[in-house]
Amino acid sequence: MSAIPQASEAPQHEKKGTFVTYPDSPFELFQPYPPAGDQPQAIEKLVEGVQDGEVYQTLLGVTGSGKTYTMANVIARLGRPAIVFAPNKTLAAQLYSEFREFFPHNAVEYFVSYYDYYQPEAYVPQRDLFIEKDSSINEHIEQMRLSATKSVLERRDTVIVATVSAIYGIGAPEDYTQMRFIMRIGDKIGQRDVISQLIRMQYNRNEQDFARGTFRVRGDTIDIFPAEHSELAIRVELFDDEIEQLQLFDPLTGRIRQKVPRFTVYPSSHYVTPREKVLSAVESIKLELDERLKFFVAEGKLVEAQRLEQRTRFDLEMLSELGHCKGIENYTRHLSGAPPGAPPSTLTDYLPKDALMFLDESHQMIGQLNGMYAGDRARKETLVAYGFRLPSAMDNRPLKFEEFEARMRQVVFVSATPADYEKQHAGQVVEQLVRPTGLIDPEVEIRPATHQVDDVLQEIRIRVDKNERVLITTLTKRMAEQLTDYLSDNGVKVRYLHSDVDTVERVEIIRDLRLGQFDVLVGINLLREGLDIPEVSLVAILDADKEGFLRAERSLIQTIGRAARNLNGKAILYADRMTESMKKAIGETERRRARQVAHNEAHGITPRSIQKQIRDLIDGVYSEKASKEQEKQELQRAMVEDMSEKDISKRIKQLEKQMLEHARNLEFEKAARVRDQLALLKEQAFGASVHDNVAIGSGGKKS
Repeated sequence: MSAIPQASEAPQHEKKGTFVTYPDSPFELFQPYPPAGDQPQAIEKLVEGVQDGEVYQTLLGVTGSGKTYTMANVIARLGRPAIVFAPNKTLAAQLYSEFREFFPHNAVEYFVSYYDYYQPEAYVPQRDLFIEKDSSINEHIEQMRLSATKSVLERRDTVIVATVSAIYGIGAPEDYTQMRFIMRIGDKIGQRDVISQLIRMQYNRNEQDFARGTFRVRGDTIDIFPAEHSELAIRVELFDDEIEQLQLFDPLTGRIRQKVPRFTVYPSSHYVTPREKVLSAVESIKLELDERLKFFVAEGKLVEAQRLEQRTRFDLEMLSELGHCKGIENYTRHLSGAPPGAPPSTLTDYLPKDALMFLDESHQMIGQLNGMYAGDRARKETLVAYGFRLPSAMDNRPLKFEEFEARMRQVVFVSATPADYEKQHAGQVVEQLVRPTGLIDPEVEIRPATHQVDDVLQEIRIRVDKNERVLITTLTKRMAEQLTDYLSDNGVKVRYLHSDVDTVERVEIIRDLRLGQFDVLVGINLLREGLDIPEVSLVAILDADKEGFLRAERSLIQTIGRAARNLNGKAILYADRMTESMKKAIGETERRRARQVAHNEAHGITPRSIQKQIRDLIDGVYSEKASKEQEKQELQRAMVEDMSEKDISKRIKQLEKQMLEHARNLEFEKAARVRDQLALLKEQAFGASVHDNVAIGSGGKKS
């Protein structure tokens, strides 16, 4: 058990650690500290559960117990590809950057929706209004999505962090792999054949602007910028209709990185389809169109019939000539040759059979996965009824929950507060209640709500004398504002965190709270990320007996947990009666406390608050240059968070243009500086800078 004191020291030398490998596992895990607290037994049980063939398991981990680290250890031990689902992009970016730290030498990929802005096509019959599909695609996320499918098809050491976007249709894996272009030195192939193969894969020839998804030709030398890479291109040198040399090079500076014996170029879109499939799809679309037109004419709906014929014939011509058209996803069923009503191909179909699935914050994820199908269906039914789309467009849809269930591999639900679905399905519930720091859950006390405001004021004064902070959660905006005014009038330094506060301001408010610029933070929903503050020793929940979303069992447990980072953590619930939710929440917190105290006594651990971060920040504000830099970056990151995805995309495009301009003028130092700015922006937008995973030959190592 000597690992435990070591783990509690870990924050002081974060970057120190060791790389660990396991037999028959392609993963190299970076361990900043050995697993501690409840982590070793949780890892052991989950690994055993998977090996014993358990399909469903639940990891019930309290806040601050290092659930991501446990997941990383389980993945490394089992040596199988894994996919981790997160309920939103913010959390996905956070997980992506953490997994990148744990697996720096493996393929950690990111698969989220690539739309900065998306207006699906829709029809409003009451106003006879058709809304054309309008979207703006973030090409960096598109590149990361292509990189994810490439890695999962080529490598075993892949971890994909995904959102619910992964249950929406993308092209079939067999078409995608059939269309890839494998090049080996010595292969017999002519220049024209290389070009026509690239055109079939939806690459564009562009001699001027060498960008992702394009190629250029100079005599017998063809440069290809693969769609799934961001900073890597391949040069193919032909001699006498034979591949003489393959070189990886930097598309910006033209510097050769290395020579390779073989290289695979993947299609520039998930929707590419082999020519023969496109032609047979055109025929089956014509048949469906004739059938549908007869139906409309018989019903006397001539406007709808004309509209459908005009739109579909145009698409058919595009498909015949180019092999793709706008809105090609609506013909997915014909292109894949699937029967009506069959589920679409999604990212889950690209995963090998033995992949592991983790559903992080599963109590939110399950609800999301459940709700996607119905909303999509309602919109499409109107489009089909009024002749904007063929009935087969209904099959371009997200998976129904039952279909997703059928595609689930061995799955681990991860949550501090599992919901009913996980409870019914979990073959084994693994608890991770003991934190590596030895900190225990706060004690919970119930007090009458009648004099809650005066009582809170007294409690605040006790905390302020000890230089500790307080979080107070109310039920309504009005109550929060009145309470803030009252406390302020009574000499308390207080701020109110409401939904209109933007991200930059939020970072500043939280930082000021930690620095002691003020002592009390009042809010309505304190469950948002970023509020785990070690200096908070009291969480006060006003009107805890008013049943509802913010006072439900799960919300209460999560809110109480906000005081769990402090040694003297305490939660006070103000209520005049004991609700069922309160009873359950308090019972669960007490059970966890008892477990944690027993563990600490058995192993002689003295819990201690997390100290380091605050000291750094204080130094930063008053003296230390490095920490000032950190603060500047924190604010810059917040500004990026506050930019809309469209603005981020615009800014990235501007910088890329600037970078290429410098490169053209042979100002490589300036170009490199802009590239560093770009990397920082991408890191702040996506949680980690976009990178290239390259499998050379058949070895799965990143070069």
